[in-house]
Amino acid sequence: MVGGLTGLASLFAVVALAIVAAASLIGIGIPALPEAVKLIRPLLTLERRRAGKRLGAPITQAYRPLTGDLREQLATLAADPANRRDLAWLVLHGVIGLPVAALTVALPLSAVQQLLTAALWWTAPDGMPASNGLTVDSWPTAVLSALLGLVYGALVVRSPAAANAQARVARALLAPDEHAMLADRVAELTTTRAAALDAHGAELRRIERDLHDGAQARIAAVIMQLGLAEQLRERDPGAADRMVRTAQDTASAALAELRDVVRSVYPPVLSDRGLASAVSALAARSPIPCVVELNGSTRRPMAVEAAAYFVIAEAITNATKHSAAETLSIELGGAPDLLTVEIRDDGVGGAAVTDGGGLAGIRRRAEALDGRMTLSSPDGGPTLVRVELPCGS
Repeated sequence: MVGGLTGLASLFAVVALAIVAAASLIGIGIPALPEAVKLIRPLLTLERRRAGKRLGAPITQAYRPLTGDLREQLATLAADPANRRDLAWLVLHGVIGLPVAALTVALPLSAVQQLLTAALWWTAPDGMPASNGLTVDSWPTAVLSALLGLVYGALVVRSPAAANAQARVARALLAPDEHAMLADRVAELTTTRAAALDAHGAELRRIERDLHDGAQARIAAVIMQLGLAEQLRERDPGAADRMVRTAQDTASAALAELRDVVRSVYPPVLSDRGLASAVSALAARSPIPCVVELNGSTRRPMAVEAAAYFVIAEAITNATKHSAAETLSIELGGAPDLLTVEIRDDGVGGAAVTDGGGLAGIRRRAEALDGRMTLSSPDGGPTLVRVELPCGS
């Protein structure tokens, strides 16, 4: 029944597109073409959802974005194969959708009528008319009517197979072809690779800056202080001793800074005790009271655990700075081939991914490992950051 309605809508859409195309021949319909295509896409989205539900697998859509001026949009419409496939489905579904829906309704009714007519014809003096124009007025015609009823019933039983066939045709026309999917995947990987390289470069610059401004400067100070102590050793032994102690304190501070830099590259607790212990340590140091829920203790690849650790650290930092939250919760779980991280706070909400922000950094870390980040942060809260990181080889 729904297919009959969408078939009728498809027929109207084809007629409307034909009118717009005809008007475009004289120039007045050209500006309306992109808008007409946008208007019919919800109908096609509905058909994808219906067919995907029938087949048990969602049908994705892959349109090239209609951006730019009218000339660029028209060029995109002409070059995008998805639009031609959509038009083919609209024509096909507009032609057969309504008749198939009518048969779906008519066949069971006809089967019941044929069988009842075969059973009750003798109660009418002049016989009974059957659904196919046959008048049942004798036992031979009654048998024929019953056989037709059984045939109609068999067709009704086979109607799910027809629905599956219709859904497969929809998938063949409305799903993106392999070349389009491969092109989209290559574009996605190119983007994530560029983001990963940018993030890696930024991380190297941060490490270089931390070493230059911190540990390197302190080690240089130690060298100068020891040199002064050497010069003062004979003239003022007391001042030389004080200078040596100062150099020792400076060296200790330099060592602490070096350890901080090492932890920022790859925390030793990750390799020593695993992600669960490292996250628990992060939660213990969090300024906001934090609850950690661990679902499973399977060790993940080193790169995945490191990414998850820094994602959680960045999320805690963001919540501390911006959320005004009173509590935080961290959940680690997922299948063996997929690590899921969820960080939830009860703050004011309204978080958004902005260039250069902490959430953008979380997204880059996830995409660098072919993962993804989703953000839910309505005004008033709560805020939920969910990160999925594949663990396959």
